[in-house]
Amino acid sequence: MEKKNARRAKVLELFEEYGGLVPGVTDQISNETGVPAADIYGVGSFYTLVANPNVENRVCQGLTCAMLGADQLCKDLDEKGVSYEKVSCLGQCDRGPVAVDKDLELVLSEERGGVTPDTPDLPMNLAGADTADYSALKAARDMGPDKLIEALKESGLQGRGGAGFPIYFKLDAVRAMEEKTRYVVVNADEGEPGTFKDREVMLRRPHKMLEGLAIAALITEATKAFIYIRGEFSGPRRAIDKAIAEAKEHLSWLDIEVVAGHGAYICGEETALLEALEGRRGMPRLKPPFPTQMGLWGKPTLINNVETLACIPAVVLKGGAWFKDQGRTEPGSKLYCISGHVQTPGVYELPLGITLEELVTAAGGYKGSPKAFSPGGASSGFLPMTYKDHPLDFKGLGKIGTMLGSAGAVVLNDTVNMAQAAMWQQVFFEDESCGQCAPCRIGCTLQKQSLERFIDSDTKSADELKMVDDIHWEMEQGSICGLGMVASLPLKTAMQYFPEDFYLAGEKGAAHV
Repeated sequence: MEKKNARRAKVLELFEEYGGLVPGVTDQISNETGVPAADIYGVGSFYTLVANPNVENRVCQGLTCAMLGADQLCKDLDEKGVSYEKVSCLGQCDRGPVAVDKDLELVLSEERGGVTPDTPDLPMNLAGADTADYSALKAARDMGPDKLIEALKESGLQGRGGAGFPIYFKLDAVRAMEEKTRYVVVNADEGEPGTFKDREVMLRRPHKMLEGLAIAALITEATKAFIYIRGEFSGPRRAIDKAIAEAKEHLSWLDIEVVAGHGAYICGEETALLEALEGRRGMPRLKPPFPTQMGLWGKPTLINNVETLACIPAVVLKGGAWFKDQGRTEPGSKLYCISGHVQTPGVYELPLGITLEELVTAAGGYKGSPKAFSPGGASSGFLPMTYKDHPLDFKGLGKIGTMLGSAGAVVLNDTVNMAQAAMWQQVFFEDESCGQCAPCRIGCTLQKQSLERFIDSDTKSADELKMVDDIHWEMEQGSICGLGMVASLPLKTAMQYFPEDFYLAGEKGAAHV
């Protein structure tokens, strides 16, 4: 079975070696691995970077890049005779609009955005000097697993990837399993539009993440770890590889394998990520069983986000109570991303529970007259500025029908029509639905088509949008994973809070879509 798993896991690696989904490659890989050719083709056609390997440039069409001139960037490329493909968010929202070349290196982009100034008391302190002393790992060895879990429980540290699940609970669950072969997986496949915090952790403080990973492996008694990093993150990949080499003396007991993703947003969902590591299409699994029970190759697996793991060293060195006190409405500090119509887009480490107004102040203020914002990435929909003083936390945002998610805030000023903003988000979700379950696969398309008909019609008839709520309900109730459950939230909330842009307020709005 182990040999079969190893052969299956090589499928995507071999696609890389042979240049993607090119003629004859499916049979070649099938002969080498024993995996049926039809299955090989199914895997290759699923991942954008494999299915379309020879694209000269990939232009981001995420919300922020779209607002800031992605269409003009495409026109400029057309005039130069340069070929390109429009793709989903590239995780560079602080410097949009952006494109990557065929080697997935950034082109046509501004400098990276700002971060909180060097403040040693911050748990992650992105602007601080990154060192490989691994003092927290040494302290963790002295504490032992039980005390470490107690400290993490006291800290209140929740998963920073979007779900907000307590980290101590996952660690305890893996430790409780009788199976002794265990894995730790780092989810570094950051692809939520508006989000680029994990990118900055890997570029600026990779040792923070690696030390947190090592402590998690120590607690779970895992000796093998995987870092699944999105394929378009060439810079962060180099930073991680360099940091692993620098930390060799501290991590010699832990086998760390860095695996590049192949262009599928859905692999940010933890079970879809496991499918990708196993060489399959990145389609979410039904739960239970949960990964802590039956994860990678059926073994107990701890999966955590980059930022979550980067918080652990501070908890170990300064205590759970200290970390908890860094928050305002909920425990700890938080890396908030902000982009769009603000003066200094970037990643700012602030107390969990600050408001949009405070976040924008850290980012130098608004550009123009603010109209709306997305509090936590595409999945969180839109809110009007009347909520600018509402806490940006897990529970508080949930109470008003949205979510903190990945804390990727995007500000839209009054130059943006919300029907068009919703369209940019619906394009993303239709492109990135894995297609496994009917509610999501069909619903994403129907929502986008409804909005297209509305935008393209001369009358701007609200009749084109009459089924939006029903379709949203079907998707929310019937989808396997979170993507389908939230995919129509941008459209639904845009209609709810900005009816004038959809002509739903009794008369046509001033803005033209």
